[in-house]
Amino acid sequence: MEPECAELHTRLPHPAGSLMGPLKTVVLLSMLLDQAFLLTQERQDLPTEEPVPSLHVKFDPRRMELSWDCKENATYVECVLIHKDEGPICLKLKNKECHCTFQNYPLHEGVTLTVKINTSQKQISEKLVYTNPGGEGTAAQNFSCFIYNVNFMNCTWAKGQAAPDDVQYFLYIQDSKRRGERECPHYVEDSGTHVGCHLKDLSGLSTYTYFLVNGTSQGTGIQFFDSILSLKKIERYSPPSNITVHCNGSHCLIRWGKPRSRRPASDRDFQYQLDIQRPIEVPGDSENKYNFPSPEPRARHTVKIRTADARDPQWSAWSQPVEFGSEELEASVAHVYVLVVLGTLVCALILVYLFKRFLWRHSFLQPVPGIKDKLNDNHQTDPQIMWEKLASGAGKADNEEILMVEEVAEAPASG
Repeated sequence: MEPECAELHTRLPHPAGSLMGPLKTVVLLSMLLDQAFLLTQERQDLPTEEPVPSLHVKFDPRRMELSWDCKENATYVECVLIHKDEGPICLKLKNKECHCTFQNYPLHEGVTLTVKINTSQKQISEKLVYTNPGGEGTAAQNFSCFIYNVNFMNCTWAKGQAAPDDVQYFLYIQDSKRRGERECPHYVEDSGTHVGCHLKDLSGLSTYTYFLVNGTSQGTGIQFFDSILSLKKIERYSPPSNITVHCNGSHCLIRWGKPRSRRPASDRDFQYQLDIQRPIEVPGDSENKYNFPSPEPRARHTVKIRTADARDPQWSAWSQPVEFGSEELEASVAHVYVLVVLGTLVCALILVYLFKRFLWRHSFLQPVPGIKDKLNDNHQTDPQIMWEKLASGAGKADNEEILMVEEVAEAPASG
């Protein structure tokens, strides 16, 4: 509009006298008022942006249900749950309902939920952040469960690192659709705090079961811990039963019965380990038998068997030992062993005795060194002692007389 105003101003005639001043002012004011009116009219014709209405999104963690206020003219509805481990999970509603229900997911680490609605006029989106209420580090930790003897289950957990002294935990169990909630019937305590649970009845539990551990305290909010466990993966089988052994001249055939389990299982779902002198792995499709090479005569053996899931080798306890073989052969082998040991000891003693005797004879039968002959040696002979070598003649008696001659000095004559 400014160029138009400038163009009109250049076309006005020059004033001829004093009356032209007021006239010029009136014309300019009328033109400005007209432009302001047109500009106001244009702004009124522009569409105004309406505020986005709130959907009032709500989330029920027990039912895993997200709900909101309905929009009658909705053409498209989508729910999104963003999980830390599973990522985004999307649900598209066909009937344009005002709620959606997600499958079971652990929620103790928090989730983000979003509702997206398209109408004929606009798109509406609203986000809800769900967090775990309570003090950080107060939730139960190190949670685990295992099933044994088909119908029994033990669950254990530990006290949170930041949990207060008066904390108390409670375990709740639901099926995969979070229905039929039950509380632990028999708690295990440590200094008054629940740290475990024992269940004797597992009826009603589905393959995937939801476990929730809540906590209470007088002065501190306690966070919850939840987990979804596969009962198939946490089951520990019982050891095989009905173990039998039948032997022929070269082998012993070992058979056993398939262990009990909570669910129907084929032979391929199991694996076995036999303990006969050494561990022996046997697959489940071996018709529950094993040929052990053992030719006659055979000694006595002992066999024990344990089992595990073929995909998750958590071994059961060992079965009761079963013995097979000959006691007489075992006794004879023992006798032979004893005789061999005794014979070895006797031979060792004899060798030691002969060795010592040899050393004794060698030390006492050494040649006696000769007597030193002082007459024939080149040493100086005492002039006062002269020995005559006497040779014993033939026919002389053993006893001979020895005549001793003594030289006596003559006494001087007396005067």
